[in-house]
Amino acid sequence: MTVHLNWFLPTGGDGRTLVDRHAYTDGGITRSRVTPVSGVRAPDIDYLIQIAKAAEQLGFEAVLTPTGTWCEDAWLTTVALAQHTERLKFLVAFRPGVISPVLAAQMAATYQRITRGRLLLNVVTGGDSTEQRRFGDHLDHDRRYARTDEFLSVVRGVWGGRPFDFAGEHYQVEGGLTALPPDPLPEVFFGGSSAAAGPVAAHHTDVYLTWGEPPEQVKQKIDWIRGLAEEQGRTVRFGIRLHTISRDSAAEAWATANRLLDDLDPDTIAAAQQALGRSESVGQQRMLALHGGSRDDLEISPNLWAGVGLVRGGAGTALVGSHADVADRIEEYHALGVEHFVFSGYPHLEEAYWFGEGVIPDLAARGLLPRIPASPLAGVPAANGRPASAPGGAPLLVAGGR
Repeated sequence: MTVHLNWFLPTGGDGRTLVDRHAYTDGGITRSRVTPVSGVRAPDIDYLIQIAKAAEQLGFEAVLTPTGTWCEDAWLTTVALAQHTERLKFLVAFRPGVISPVLAAQMAATYQRITRGRLLLNVVTGGDSTEQRRFGDHLDHDRRYARTDEFLSVVRGVWGGRPFDFAGEHYQVEGGLTALPPDPLPEVFFGGSSAAAGPVAAHHTDVYLTWGEPPEQVKQKIDWIRGLAEEQGRTVRFGIRLHTISRDSAAEAWATANRLLDDLDPDTIAAAQQALGRSESVGQQRMLALHGGSRDDLEISPNLWAGVGLVRGGAGTALVGSHADVADRIEEYHALGVEHFVFSGYPHLEEAYWFGEGVIPDLAARGLLPRIPASPLAGVPAANGRPASAPGGAPLLVAGGR
């Protein structure tokens, strides 16, 4: 079992500070209680093309594109980026409650033909009722997961190429059909830590995706989902969502992580924690429990840093260390059964190069990747202690997207 490495597209904006300007107070509509954000990069198509091309050249298999109020539409953005790449796959996040399952199945089929098979699907049930109501969805947490179960049943049913009937609590379909089913069928990624989420993952998921908890907690989740899937006669693969700060030395990496905290005053952290604490997402509550809102003891496991989650919703941990340290941790998670890794590091363009030119060759040398991707600037000497192809010097991290 080799490792599948994936990157992230910041369609909500990029930058250099650890302040998620979208995740708390009033959702980013005003900035009254948020540290001012500087150095923000708009998620325009030219910048996103740079990131997508870098990810492809460095050897990442796919890029995750988030969904929600504060980012560009994932379907439209990624199909545009597909025209500027050749092999890169797109892990498109979408909310099943705001679109017809038959239409979603048809969109996926069209996407596969346009991109020649480069679509992966990330099903986001949603753990924030305020966000869901913006899209006209008024179901509670557990009923949203029940609807997701029906949604995926319909999607897989109409992909069969024959008229498909379904009668459920949330969907009633008569003769649902995708006349030209997608080929290949897109793999379905899905995450959820609640009791309501587990059976849905076991029933439908190809890859169960968890946020970056310490290895022992990740193992518990893997055992839980694997057991539920085995009861249904299915096999589920596993993935993890993490940030990364990888440098030529551990001291450089930790210095970068520590500098991120300099931007965070107590009021900013308190505002973020207050808002994130209202989330219905069990996964989000598990992220918050890793640090308890405190700056102290943020290395919660070797090279696993919870500082991101002080102010950022969603994925709140980063692998921090030398390239070998980060590769060690990836190998540790891989030994537990984690196959897919979805990384981000801010700004995304620079951090893709730090990881791609530092960690990926190490993983390949350990036999965890099929080959070492050729660097587009192989043979060009590094300058100022950074990869030769990394623009702008050693970057800081910014939160944005999920």
